[in-house]
Formats: sequence, C-alpha cells, structure tokens
Amino acid sequence: MIKNTGIPSLEQIKSKFPDEVPVKPKAIIECYQEIPCNPCATSCPFDAITIGKDINQIPRIDFDKCTGCGSCVYSCPGLAIIIANVKNEEAVFRIPYEQLPLPEVGSIWHGVNRNGEVICKALIKSVLKNKNTDRTCIITVIVPKQFLYEFITIRCPE
Repeated sequence: MIKNTGIPSLEQIKSKFPDEVPVKPKAIIECYQEIPCNPCATSCPFDAITIGKDINQIPRIDFDKCTGCGSCVYSCPGLAIIIANVKNEEAVFRIPYEQLPLPEVGSIWHGVNRNGEVICKALIKSVLKNKNTDRTCIITVIVPKQFLYEFITIRCPE
C-alpha cells in the first residue's frame, strides 16, 4: 500500500510495534523503504537499533534493549521515530515536532492519522525543547488507547 499511496497499511504499522502492546515506552521506527540513513542506530546509547553492514537497510529495533529514552527521535532527519506506550486506557506518545506555534502544556489539540485526518482529541502533556536538538521539539501527547496504531501527530485546533 505504501508504494501506491505513501501511506502504510495497518499491517505495516503494526509490524513496527512490539508484539505485545507496549506498557513501557518503546521507540517505534516507521521506516518502510531502504534509504542511506543510520543516525538512529549511531545515536542509540543501548545498541537497541541496528542497520547492518549496508547503510540502506531498514533499521531494526530490539525492544528488549530499548528503554524509550528518545535519543533516536532527535537524531532522525525524517522525523520517522516516535516513542509509544500504553498506560491504563491511554496511549502516550512522544513525537518529534518542528512547527510553530508550539502547543501549550495542558491544551487539547487534534490527534491526526497518517492520512492527515483528525481522529481524536490529544492532550499535550509536555513540550521539550533544548539547544542541543536544534529545531526539533519532543511533544508528549496523550490520546485514547484505541488510537495506538492510528495516531501519528497533532494539528493545532482551529
């Protein structure tokens, strides 16, 4: 599906998640095509991400080694990595965000799927920006658990 539309299928998305619903934060690497890229692997302090000898290979993640620290999120030039986990009835995401205005903590934004459609309300839990991350902020977002595999980003409410 991704080759025709640019949008991964639900099956492709789920293949990037751990087999079990992640209770602890885990990096979800949404790379679907082979391209020459490896910053995620070189930035992981736990060696949880591997590329292989060919820099064009799709990154693989060892969820047993991944702590959800987020180092890889900042390093990905394609903004293709999020951190996700489920807590009670909520899905918690840490997503890269490079648009202005930045959301305010406590505000409700639109939760958006990979088609660009609004699918839910998204509570902004935190906004992390520091000088080491250039212009990429990490936004912690809480959405209903049912959107674990659909949610990808946020859109400013109108």
